[in-house]
Amino acid sequence: MPRNAALKPEQVPADSKPTLDAFTKNIGFTPNMIATFAQSSIAFNAWAALLGSLSKALDVKTRDSIGLAVSEMNGCDYCLSVHSFTAEHMAKLPADEIILARKGHAIDPKRDAAIQFARKVIETRGKVSDADLKAVRDAGYTDANVMEIVALVAMYSLTNFFNNVFDPENDFPAVTRVGPI
Repeated sequence: MPRNAALKPEQVPADSKPTLDAFTKNIGFTPNMIATFAQSSIAFNAWAALLGSLSKALDVKTRDSIGLAVSEMNGCDYCLSVHSFTAEHMAKLPADEIILARKGHAIDPKRDAAIQFARKVIETRGKVSDADLKAVRDAGYTDANVMEIVALVAMYSLTNFFNNVFDPENDFPAVTRVGPI
């Protein structure tokens, strides 16, 4: 049961309205998470700016794969549904690769290194080892790319935590967690 009702578009604070309208136009509807998040124009607009900037980081398959792995680790059912949907429809990942990403891996070795590094960032709270950093660099990621991976982990964790706290009604096809990784 949602812990906070999603706002109807006409109830959204004025400072959130332009961002909410842009999401609705881009996606074609207003997801409950977005309508709930929009209640705080400060948090919502900050997250939207981060999302917009990070949409240029890495490639879409890697971004969505990191989102899947992070959401699985953080136990966010809403985000797992969203990322599974976008991974299939936008990143064009096949179903087996979506499950693999949720388990913290990828068929592509470079993407696999990014996902595993993202998991290490969460597991260690950012206190990754020299070997972890070397592995992601050896896979072909620059220090700027590594910073982008860390930023993606933080952004996905933000929405995971938000959704775990407020539990908005899921308006994407539901998926079942793959369980402990």
